[in-house]
Amino acid sequence: MARRGRPGRSGAALVIAMGTLAAACAAPGGNSVQPQATSASPASATPTCGTAPTQLDGYFETGFPLPKALTNEFTKQHPNVTWDIREDQFAVITQNAPRVLADNPPDLMRLPQVSELVKDNLLKNLDGYATAFGWDKWPASQLEQLRLGSGGRPRGEGSLYALGLNFSMTGVFYNKKLAAQIGMSAPPTTLAELDEVLDKAKKAGITPILQFNGGATGGLAFPLQNLMASYGPTGPINDWIFQKPGATIDTPSNLQAAQHLERWTKAGYFQKDVNAVDYATMMSRFIDGQGLFMFNGDWESGNLDKQMPGNVGFYLMPSAQQGGKLAAMSAPLTFGIAANAKNADCAAFFLDWVATDKRAREIGVEIGGSRPMGPADAYMPTVAPDKVTASTLAAGADIARDDGAMDFIANATGAIYAKSWTPQLQKLVAGQQTPQELLKTVQEDYAGQLEGN
Repeated sequence: MARRGRPGRSGAALVIAMGTLAAACAAPGGNSVQPQATSASPASATPTCGTAPTQLDGYFETGFPLPKALTNEFTKQHPNVTWDIREDQFAVITQNAPRVLADNPPDLMRLPQVSELVKDNLLKNLDGYATAFGWDKWPASQLEQLRLGSGGRPRGEGSLYALGLNFSMTGVFYNKKLAAQIGMSAPPTTLAELDEVLDKAKKAGITPILQFNGGATGGLAFPLQNLMASYGPTGPINDWIFQKPGATIDTPSNLQAAQHLERWTKAGYFQKDVNAVDYATMMSRFIDGQGLFMFNGDWESGNLDKQMPGNVGFYLMPSAQQGGKLAAMSAPLTFGIAANAKNADCAAFFLDWVATDKRAREIGVEIGGSRPMGPADAYMPTVAPDKVTASTLAAGADIARDDGAMDFIANATGAIYAKSWTPQLQKLVAGQQTPQELLKTVQEDYAGQLEGN
């Protein structure tokens, strides 16, 4: 997750959700006002923010405290740097990104899907910074989703065009008190067990799943992609998201997943007004104890530890088969630097600081609830075992073990989330679309969007 999601989050959260990112790729110089070398031949000095007063312009996603907490701490450590930050919901950022990057380029921006942005030379190529800071020595899997080929495709290889504030992951949060009321003493280990728990909750008068699916961001993409991971391999899904030649979302296992989601909607496992509920309302209701499960990302772990201390659990979506491999939407909370940013070096220095500074990494876990990016041996803060953040961090290790990380299906193209997944999922809930036609329509839209670019 277009967190996706980082897919993105407020509005789509998403994904987390959950999105990702040439420019005449300016790379590091001594500071942001000096002439910059191309990414192919970076200057020898490691970029810094210098000592002169500097204002960094940011365009961030509203409703999520992690970026602001990091920028505040950064200014505390580097008093010469201040921030001018504009915020919008992720759906608005998705729509505005090309115009903002072209007309009023920020130094640092929360990014939606990035293929078109790279194709249109709106993002700075970060290869030179990767060399200067040593990002290319981090685990390759951290940067894979942020790499793009010439002209913006395919994703997953080529030059680096963004970095993450952390590496987010989605799964299923649950209310422990409500779980105890129906005899759920441990998370389900198969999809069939999950179905049994959902049925028990419904019969007990408890809303089985609280989810958002209203407005411009269809939150049912979260459980749908989790179901896709239950029924089939992740490789073909990533190939589709990364725009690999011949990739399709309309597969037999994905059809099983869409059919299963339809059964959940018809059984009344989601709240009746799911198509009218936005992300913030979903969170408010879950915190208020109005539902058993919520498909969401670890970016909410710190918030839930504060709002519902000791009463929230987390688990990864179980496989359809006993003992099957685990998989999850897992992607960086993606930020990039505009091709024509005024303070590119300082913005890159900030991104490196987020991944390497001890206090920044603590903030990433305490507030972001996610595993920080950075070197494999980098400092990791300790988390009390009774916190849901501890569960989400442990789940991240399980995903790494099973090689089960997927990008968010909303990140396949710049328009696929708002113009295809969201309306099709809303129609599915309303009984106006079948699972077969949903996947067929999304695939046709995807192909048309690729041709148009």
